[in-house]
Amino acid sequence: MADSDTPHTSPLLLPDAIHEAIKPGTALLRLETTSSRQGRLDGAWWPRTRDIETELPALISVLTGHLGLITRVGVDASAWNGLPTRLVIDGRVVHLDSDPVGDDTVLITRGHNDHFALLVVPPDTTADAAREAMARAVRADNITQAAQILIATTPEPEDSTADAAG
Repeated sequence: MADSDTPHTSPLLLPDAIHEAIKPGTALLRLETTSSRQGRLDGAWWPRTRDIETELPALISVLTGHLGLITRVGVDASAWNGLPTRLVIDGRVVHLDSDPVGDDTVLITRGHNDHFALLVVPPDTTADAAREAMARAVRADNITQAAQILIATTPEPEDSTADAAG
């Protein structure tokens, strides 16, 4: 392949393949693929459980492949079943911080000071609502906070009192 045929990517850009699930049944990840990074969120993550030790390694492995060395992850400890202070992922130590970021956001630190904020879609979210929330989060012009995106994309519960009255 000629050098001109080789795709060149900026360190801030991610290939479109990042939007694909790694394997069936795994968490889904979407990241903004523009170089502007002007949106409130840089991406979205839909883990399948609240077990951070099960879910986080796959996320970090994928992000490391596209972003480079991930050194820290900030999560809200109350949103997860136990929170260690660090995990060894792919032979490297990743420090976990219990930040009051809310259970709807995870903060990823690349290197020493480059931060990425990801919307965390709750594991029990319906597939349609999760896809809509993730699509909103990765819009380059998004200025909506993570919690508001989740509220806006969560279907209203059906009103069972109307059925009982009828």
